[in-house]
Amino acid sequence: MDLTFIPFNKPYLSGNEIDYIRQAVEKGKISGNGYFTQKCQEFFCRQYGFKKSLLTTSCTDALEMSALLLDIKPGDEIIVPSYTFVSTALAFVRQGAKIIFADSRADHPGIDEQKIEELITPRTRAIVPVHYAGVACDMDALGLLAKKYNLVIIEDAAQAIESYYNSIPLGSIGNLGCFSFHETKNIQCGEGGMLAINDSSYIKRSEIIWEKGTNRAEFFRGEVNKYGWVDIGSSFLPSEINAAFLFSQIEFINQIQERRLQIWDLYRERLNTLPSFSNVRLPFIPDYATNNAHMFYLITGSLDERTGLIQHLKSKNILSVFHYQSLHKSSYYEPFYDGKELPMCDLYTDRLLRLPLFPELTNDQVNMICDEITNYYRS
Repeated sequence: MDLTFIPFNKPYLSGNEIDYIRQAVEKGKISGNGYFTQKCQEFFCRQYGFKKSLLTTSCTDALEMSALLLDIKPGDEIIVPSYTFVSTALAFVRQGAKIIFADSRADHPGIDEQKIEELITPRTRAIVPVHYAGVACDMDALGLLAKKYNLVIIEDAAQAIESYYNSIPLGSIGNLGCFSFHETKNIQCGEGGMLAINDSSYIKRSEIIWEKGTNRAEFFRGEVNKYGWVDIGSSFLPSEINAAFLFSQIEFINQIQERRLQIWDLYRERLNTLPSFSNVRLPFIPDYATNNAHMFYLITGSLDERTGLIQHLKSKNILSVFHYQSLHKSSYYEPFYDGKELPMCDLYTDRLLRLPLFPELTNDQVNMICDEITNYYRS
């Protein structure tokens, strides 16, 4: 890595990626649902207790599969945080759903669980909590709402691999869980995702939707003597090339997590006094949640302050980046929105700043980043 420039992210490589891709090619099957796909899916079910897992080409695909599994139709309402990536809402908008945007918490960018019940109507079908930065939402609170109003919970766990809620793996608590293996995630294959199925009633149909609306997977397991078109679906499977790459990451997940946590802890140690002489807030992790070191962020005092800090770090060849723009104010959805203010979502839109975090980042580089942040606020 060029020591004169610190990028925001650099995809981790275990060293086995090319060898496993070669093995996939030599096995003579590089389309989806082959040897490495099955190895990955078996690992995730065994490691995190999912009843079934299906690799997808993205977390967006996993969310879209969820919308199909729920038979979402025009007029259905889905509760989604506004401070999230567009896919969280888009997957359901494509099926005609009305998105009911929820605000974020004051202490954390995740959905404000205490403000959800007032958003529920007879048309509400599901709640989609986003585990922002891999930090768990209050799943007990959401579970009580789901039970009271007969709602489905779809966990957007895009950033939450290796994170837990009261010792329970994220993505395994809701009816469905959606993960991302995009190159910015803790384990990655460039572009990839996974749908975790925790409700047995969705298992059979999820595989059919995954296989373009056919019972092809059953056929290849010898469970039926032919396969055909039996339901809706799409081509959600990644190729064996992606799965082989991902499996090489899975094998090193403990080492990846160990290094990411070391970097996160060093950031916290070095910046711990920052709030004492600035308006900056550091990440908050509730007692019920663990930290998977997906992200280290700062909440600055204002938009101008964040812009200035980004420019200062850039002048020192350090790339820091802001994150989501409130979806309720997006150019696409604003014409459909009822105008209700979501002040915390807007605060994080204007003030949240993400710092570089990837396994190859050295302690010296982290110290340099922290020094420059401190210099900015003390100048």
